[in-house]
Amino acid sequence: MSNTVKKKSRKSATKTKPNISVVPDVGTATKSNAELVARREAAVPRGVASAAPVFAQRAENAELWDVEGKRYVDFAGGIAVLNTGHRHPKVIAAAKAQEDLYTHTSFQVVPYEPYVALAEKLNALAPGEHAKKTLLVTTGAEAVENAVKIARAATGRTGVIAFSGAYHGRTLMTLGMTGKVSPYKKDIGPFPSDIFRAPFPNARDGITVQDALTGLQNLFLTDAQPERVACIIIEPVLGEGGYTPVPFEMMQALREICDTHGILLIADEIQAGFGRTGTWFAVEHSGVVPDLITVAKSMAGGYPIAGVIGRAEVMDALIPGGLGGTYGGNPVACAAALAAIEAIEEEGLLARSTAMGETFRARFAEIGARVAPFRMWDIRGLGAMLAVEFVTDFDTATPDAALTKSVIAHALSRGLILLSCGMHGNAVRIMVPLTASDAIIEEGLEIFEAALTAAVAEQQA
Repeated sequence: MSNTVKKKSRKSATKTKPNISVVPDVGTATKSNAELVARREAAVPRGVASAAPVFAQRAENAELWDVEGKRYVDFAGGIAVLNTGHRHPKVIAAAKAQEDLYTHTSFQVVPYEPYVALAEKLNALAPGEHAKKTLLVTTGAEAVENAVKIARAATGRTGVIAFSGAYHGRTLMTLGMTGKVSPYKKDIGPFPSDIFRAPFPNARDGITVQDALTGLQNLFLTDAQPERVACIIIEPVLGEGGYTPVPFEMMQALREICDTHGILLIADEIQAGFGRTGTWFAVEHSGVVPDLITVAKSMAGGYPIAGVIGRAEVMDALIPGGLGGTYGGNPVACAAALAAIEAIEEEGLLARSTAMGETFRARFAEIGARVAPFRMWDIRGLGAMLAVEFVTDFDTATPDAALTKSVIAHALSRGLILLSCGMHGNAVRIMVPLTASDAIIEEGLEIFEAALTAAVAEQQA
């Protein structure tokens, strides 16, 4: 049966050379990636890493052109920010219309309807029949920090339990919850107290659901008195940790544990939300209803906005003035988010995500068997949130970060943007816009196959 998916939405951009005359002058005539890399190294701290040594000039849907005019198929999507693609017409139109009215008042000073309208929409989309309220902020890390703050205020407790391999942000508080040292936590500690780490159930590492639950119960016995734990936070699909879904029985067990001990369950949906896995939120696959959900990334089609959606009585725990932020829920970003959500609904992108995931799984299996036998250890994920893990061989299943890095480099040279993930950096993750056409997806997969072929040959030479 064919994996081709018919699509009613807008078509992908063609391969013709873009008209860059519409790009505004940014004060430089530089058109060389090398020159811009040199300027970047002189002006920007080295801690701000860039995966690709090329500079964007223009992008459209799932394609991007650099300053030298080279075209790329984008399977990275700005780190899962562009489920509706680069410059979705509906999103751009909504943002421009809002800019003609006002761009900032600060919701804490003079409120505005777009903030309220987006909160209403998110409350309706989030799972659960209970009353909900939404706080809007600017970044994913800010959303996570506020979720913890809300949980502590609502429960009167301080403890936070996160999981190994988790990624929750780069601020000091969220780094304390993040379960990966390099590059995020290296040389930065100490981190805030009352943050505890539980094992993530990962078949790759031989950790079963029962092992993880036993580890959590041992944590309650040794370090984290459950009556003092405010929240348990988990990514329904690990992001930076390797695109590994939480087994549904684990999510269901966490819900029961939280209910037993009066702990709030937080689903960190910052990378998995807004259709990436085939549902609005990845946690829906398990049937579990969390108390709080953190959101960001693809919510606004490329505009910076984030939020916390939660039970109304929990969200109301802080006094007036206890929540907020100068730029939180910026009106232009709110307008963009409402338009992006509408596009996901109108263009059937939830179903599209599921179909794309099936296509990628089938093609990756074919490619792996054909050009890299016994090197592609796992193809995992939910919907179009997928990763391919590379190993040296199936006997030892030793992670092969070198091969992964080589595949990404060969892909870039051929016009495909990819990113890695995982505790060992040996997985390639797929974050292609859900609006990408079948032709663009196939083109990207063909480049991926060529890149993998070259990387394997290079390693064997």
